[in-house]
Amino acid sequence: MKTIVGVRFRHTGKSYYYDPGEWQLAVGTGVIVRAGDGLEYGTVSIPPLEREEDQLPAIIKNIERIATEEDRITVKENKEKEDEAYRICKQKIAELSLPMKLIQAEYTFDRKKLLFYFTAEGRVDFRELVRVLASVFRTRIELRQVGVRDEAKLLGGIGICGRPLCCSSYLTDFVPVSIKMAKEQNLSLNPVKISGVCGRLMCCLVHEEETYEYLNRTMPRSGDFATNVEGQTGTIRSVNILKQSVLVIFEDGDTREMKEYPVAEVGLTNRRQGPPSPEAVQKIQEELEEKLREKLEAEIAESLEEAALSAEEDRDFAGERSSSGGRNGDRSRRAHRNRSRGKSKGADTKNGGPKNDTGERQNSRSGNPQADGKSKASGAKDGQNRNSGKNDSGKGKNANSGKRQGNRSGGRSQSKERQPEGAKQAKDGRADNPKNRGNRRSEPAQKKPKGNAVRRNGGYSRGYRTDRQDG
Repeated sequence: MKTIVGVRFRHTGKSYYYDPGEWQLAVGTGVIVRAGDGLEYGTVSIPPLEREEDQLPAIIKNIERIATEEDRITVKENKEKEDEAYRICKQKIAELSLPMKLIQAEYTFDRKKLLFYFTAEGRVDFRELVRVLASVFRTRIELRQVGVRDEAKLLGGIGICGRPLCCSSYLTDFVPVSIKMAKEQNLSLNPVKISGVCGRLMCCLVHEEETYEYLNRTMPRSGDFATNVEGQTGTIRSVNILKQSVLVIFEDGDTREMKEYPVAEVGLTNRRQGPPSPEAVQKIQEELEEKLREKLEAEIAESLEEAALSAEEDRDFAGERSSSGGRNGDRSRRAHRNRSRGKSKGADTKNGGPKNDTGERQNSRSGNPQADGKSKASGAKDGQNRNSGKNDSGKGKNANSGKRQGNRSGGRSQSKERQPEGAKQAKDGRADNPKNRGNRRSEPAQKKPKGNAVRRNGGYSRGYRTDRQDG
């Protein structure tokens, strides 16, 4: 057994094994290692672990040291020099008219080597370019030709899904992608829709390939025959892999009907075998009926079990409440009831309005019926005492008689039947006052006017008689 750690030199690059030695390392720690021809700055991507020596490469290098603050400053300076080297190299490529596209420039940690990545359709003779760059930078120059996938990984970008590219986010290796994967996933074979930014087939087709292979094992193909539980046989028009359903066309003479069924609710027959015989249809129908019966019984048993569990939970909850209730429970219920009554009383007081002229608070129309009856009786009694006995509303009848009463002078006694607001305003001849809305006391009846009074619009106003002739 040997202890190793994984070190990565780029964000999505490969991890290489190194011997940590006496260093205590964790994921994300910057280290200085020896790679290729010089020193390199890397980051620990795999924590220390033990592996068998036969599972490891033949040669495993040691980690030189843990990166310091000066090393991080050096890496930052190298990034700035890489941008300048990129601009100079791009200018030289244009001067030499070389058919190549520069992608990125990269310095090693100790600046002993300068690498340039480019893409081209074919082989490019860049020997003259290497001599020019070596004379400019005074260091070792190396040019590497990469593919379009590596270009997308180095530059990054946003895919058609709206997320960063998989290759520039987390993919460390490229895997082969074939058009067969798109066919199995029932995707459109339009190259624009199944190609990535690099122009190749999208790498995400590989992610779901295993799932679609598993789902396709139980799915038929278009053109196969499907028999439903009623004994009808049709042809499968299309297949929905994710929903596990098929669209079946039934033909009856000149009429055609399309229905969608789950795969488990139809009997399938391969199109190579031809349409099923009547005996096969009957057998398929019996099997489907048995499946549906078992499914229905399972659903009923599940629903009964859920109902029993919910009833048991309710009983346990009721037992806990009864055991922990006692006086505290009665007291809390009583307090809740009093609060509810207080709220309703406050609402009634708000609707009933303020106190009347005598300082007494009146009950609202939506308040206690007994209180309303008392107020009505007291109102009728006051009306009788104030009037001298001539009252057109019934001469001393009680307000609780339930009959609507009125007099010519506009004074009214209340009754159990509520009168519409519009009619009350028209009859009273005045606007509805909110202060009088809650007053249940009857208004006193006015006396008949004496003398030369003329009746106009249901009331009397003093004036001269109009039916008297002058002379």
